[in-house]
Amino acid sequence: MRIAVFSTQRYDRDFLAGANARFGHELAFFDFRLSAQTVETAHGFAAVCVFVNDRLDAETVQRLARGGTRLIALRCAGFNNVDLKAAAACGLTVVRVPAYSPQSVAEFTLGLILCLRRQLHRAYARVRNGNFSLDGLLGRDLNGSTVGIVGTGRIGTALAQLLTGFGVKLLAADPVVSSQCLELGVRYVPFEALLEQADVVSLHCPLTPQTHHLLGTAAFARMRRGGMLVNTSRGAVVDARALIAALKSRQLGAVALDVYEQEGDLFFTDLSNEVIEDDVFERLLTFPNALITAHQGFFTERALDEIARTTLANISAFEQGTVSGNEIKAEHGLAAV
Repeated sequence: MRIAVFSTQRYDRDFLAGANARFGHELAFFDFRLSAQTVETAHGFAAVCVFVNDRLDAETVQRLARGGTRLIALRCAGFNNVDLKAAAACGLTVVRVPAYSPQSVAEFTLGLILCLRRQLHRAYARVRNGNFSLDGLLGRDLNGSTVGIVGTGRIGTALAQLLTGFGVKLLAADPVVSSQCLELGVRYVPFEALLEQADVVSLHCPLTPQTHHLLGTAAFARMRRGGMLVNTSRGAVVDARALIAALKSRQLGAVALDVYEQEGDLFFTDLSNEVIEDDVFERLLTFPNALITAHQGFFTERALDEIARTTLANISAFEQGTVSGNEIKAEHGLAAV
């Protein structure tokens, strides 16, 4: 099948081309994002392969269909960037990669928590600059604290497994209860109660209309004063302006973000020689208790290999008229990722 692959970096091309030796598809790589402004590039391609910051709104989907595209293949788990109703109306099939390596994101999340608790990011910068003072770097033990996991799908469950070795109390909020988490001793509580009781709140829920700005002014006010927030799910789950206010008031003690609401204009690009015009993002960078990475949680060899293999297998199943099991319908919702 002839496939237009958007938002590709060198590593995307390497892993997809390597995995494609088994499948034999015709891959055309484009480093720019798919949107209404670039959709004509996909004209004549039976399938498009997209990532988290491609924008497949109704207009883009309709123009894809008119250009002969029949399949939208997401090489990620989330699908909030695709207008599923428009895709269904146009007869386009949408597939995703529901689980590529939950451990990759879970391990990265744990790394962020430990880094912030012990201020490793600041210590590293100090030593690089010849400052060996420990003043201002006093850490806090993770052992004995309470960690709240919002969303206990594959990633949230993997994080719970890792945290059981740290002697923490585990809380969770999710409309779908994981039997695996219950076996680990995780206690499910309402979202509001989790905010009030947890020293660390880690987000692992998808972006839906219900979770958009789930962490806003009211939620931050409920959190334990001086607590920590970690978000490795989707940027818009957190209201960035409310986050800044919570940091300024010291209501929030620390934050780690691997995702950001407006990351599409920033992440996966080298802007080191450019002026960054996002004032909200620039303000977040000024906080010494804020640790920000550029959507890196998934980025391991195992994950990229699994993403490439599953994406191409999804496309092959569609080409052969079979069901991969990774199809997304317009009415689909998702409790957690």
